[in-house]
Formats: sequence, C-alpha cells, structure tokens
Amino acid sequence: MSFRRKDCISRKLINCFLGAAGILFACLFPEMARAQIIPDLSGSLPAGDTISSKEAIALSKQRDLIDLGYLLFHKNPRSRLDNSGTKNTRLYFTVAPVVEFTIATGFSPGVAGNVAFLTSAVEKTNTSTFLGAVKYTQKNQFLLPVQSSVWTPGNKFNLQGDWRYFKYPQDTYGFGGFTQLSDKYIVDYEYLRFYESIRRKIGENLYAGLGYQLDLHWKIRELGVPPGKVTDFQKYGYSGSSASSGIALDFVFDTRENSINVKGGSFFANLHLVQNARFLGASSNYNTITLDLRGYFKMPFHTILALWSYSVFTVSGNPPYLDLTGTGTDPFNNTGRGYEQGRFIGKHMIDLEAEIRFNITRDGLLGAVVFGNAETVSELGSNRLEVISPAIGVGLRIKFNKFSGTNACLDYGVGKGGSRGFVGNLGEVF
Repeated sequence: MSFRRKDCISRKLINCFLGAAGILFACLFPEMARAQIIPDLSGSLPAGDTISSKEAIALSKQRDLIDLGYLLFHKNPRSRLDNSGTKNTRLYFTVAPVVEFTIATGFSPGVAGNVAFLTSAVEKTNTSTFLGAVKYTQKNQFLLPVQSSVWTPGNKFNLQGDWRYFKYPQDTYGFGGFTQLSDKYIVDYEYLRFYESIRRKIGENLYAGLGYQLDLHWKIRELGVPPGKVTDFQKYGYSGSSASSGIALDFVFDTRENSINVKGGSFFANLHLVQNARFLGASSNYNTITLDLRGYFKMPFHTILALWSYSVFTVSGNPPYLDLTGTGTDPFNNTGRGYEQGRFIGKHMIDLEAEIRFNITRDGLLGAVVFGNAETVSELGSNRLEVISPAIGVGLRIKFNKFSGTNACLDYGVGKGGSRGFVGNLGEVF
C-alpha cells in the first residue's frame, strides 16, 4: 500500500499561512547578519508523489509546523495521508508574505512565491521548481530574484536559472583578511544577473553541463568614504559600471536524495569553470574555478557530521570589484556564518565548514546544530592567502515540513574582531 498527501482548500490555506510563519520565524531578529535571497528548496515540494507504507508510518510519528497548524484549525494531522497511491504532474503554487531584517537592509517586507511540478508521472523524476520574491527594504533597496530548476523525465537533463535585479547599496570593507569593522563604507549600485545552464546525466549520479553567466553593475558609487582616503576599490580599479560575461562548464556528482536536509552517507561535488571574455561583453578577460565539496556522515546517537569545502580561484585576469569572491558569495549566500555578507573579499577564497546535526525532541519537531567555519581570501598586494578568519556558533532547527525534511533554521555565529550575528534560512545551510 502507498499513501499520498491530500489536496484541499483548507490544507492549502494552512500551508500558505505556515509558509509565511516559517519564513518570518527565521527573519524577525534585529541582530541578524544576513539571510538567503531565496531559500534553497530545489526538490523539496513533492507534487503529489507517493511514499511507501513504511515511510508513512515513520512520518505519522513525526511532528512539524504544518501539523501544529492542523491542530490549530482543529484538524487531524493524520489526514495529510490517504491511500490513493497515485502520482500526478499538477502545478503547486504558493505565495506568502515575508518580512526580513538584516544589518545591510533593515526591515525588508515583500512577497515570495514558488511553483512546483513534475515533468513525468511515470519515470522517477525530481521535482521542478520556480522560486521568486519581490522585496523593498527600509533603506530603499529593491530586490527581485527568480531561481529555477527544471528536471526532464527520468532526470536526463536539468535546466537551472538564476535571474536577479537589485537596487542594492552594500557594505564593503576592502580586500583580504586584515580589514577591520571600522573600515566599512557603502558601495551603491544597480545589478542584473542572468545565469542559465543545462546539465545532462552522463553516469550514475554524474552530470555534465554548459551554461552562460552575465553580471552587470551600473550607477556604482562609493558613499561614506572619509575625505582623503584611497579605498581598495580605487586601488584595484574603480569604475562606474562593470560587466562579467562568460561561458560556464559544470561537472556534478550528487548522491543526495534531498538537498535541503541531507541524510548521512551522501556526497556532493561540483567543479565549475567560467571563462569571461571581452568579446562576450565582459569588462575584462578572466576565468575562475569553483570547487564545491560536501560530505555527510552518520555518527552515534542519531547525529550527522556535515562537512563543506567551498573554494574559488581566479586563474587569470582580474574580475570586477563587485564580482570578487568572498564571504556569502556562494549561490545561496551561506558561507561564513558569523560574518556579514561581503565581510572578506578577494580574487581567491577557501571556506571550510563543519556542522554536527541532532534532534532535540523524539518527534523531530525540534533540532539543533553546532558549527564551526574558517575562511581565507587573497590580499590585494600579494594575491596570497595570508589570514584565516574562524567562527563558531550554534543553531536551532524547527521542522517546517516533515515530508520534504525542510527545517526553519536560526543560527548565531561569532567571528573574530567583534563580528557576530544571526543567520536565518528555510532549509539547511548546506
């Protein structure tokens, strides 16, 4: 016997309400340092997929925020399962209000939405998603991100997109690891990103792909610079506009069943190469290599040790200042908890992260993590990796959706030199 989640108007209202609550939970804290542009929920919204009777029994013993919503509306959480056992390719659309607070933006109310669907009801296929948001912040910043991941039947191809428009003043501290919090000033700019790629399955859990990446910055201004100070931006090569435009090659090995809450025994590796070229409209010719490695290991007492290495190297040329790698510049802005996004930047970066994950309650509603990370970025003059910036912290996990494994996450990290702050995510950091 198999089971399927029921779809009804009352359930959708509960999910929408709790969707807003889950996002709000991770964001309504006045010391939060940064948050994801869009939560990484690829594959987390099953569109009417089936689960086994064994899984259904296990899930019935677990509790999540949606269950609490059912109880709040005097409904039985077990009604989320039935025995129809069918699978379909229907669209599932959710819209929810969001309110965030970060040091960089102040309060930023907006609307976030997602669309989830399956491209096949016959072959085993990952869930395709479109995720988007519109936000306007307390500091008059406008953010419009849209991200997509579409899987063809049988997962033969995966099409990924990342489109963004920002009117986004940003704190910057200068090059390298020797900078201090007192070095902070603001760079104001408008930003457009257009990334598209296609990956083809070439082996068991192995994909290769080709893509195009465009980053445009214009109306760039430095604000709050003390008179007479020459900034690292000016030393590096200040310009009122910049562009990165290049062809990307991707190689991916991925054994994860659920990328937002990974089980022990899973591994992920991504080698990403980008060649930016003037003939494609880039400000300069340069190329970069990104290596993303992740491992998840089962530990005693039902804990998981998660390890992450995220490294970016500029092989040749000089990226525009605003396209340099650094703290929180990974696709979902998650590296370097304990530091503000953009706290350290350079032409090269190595970021190492470790996290122990465990449950607090037997029903899985509450969990926690203990984490540590360390990163190093290259210096402006020597181009060498000279300073290591460590951070440690703890985090709370509240199960948002037990079917997808999605957690509402709130972490507090402490770095060196007085850097500290909360980080909120919907879905695990890595």
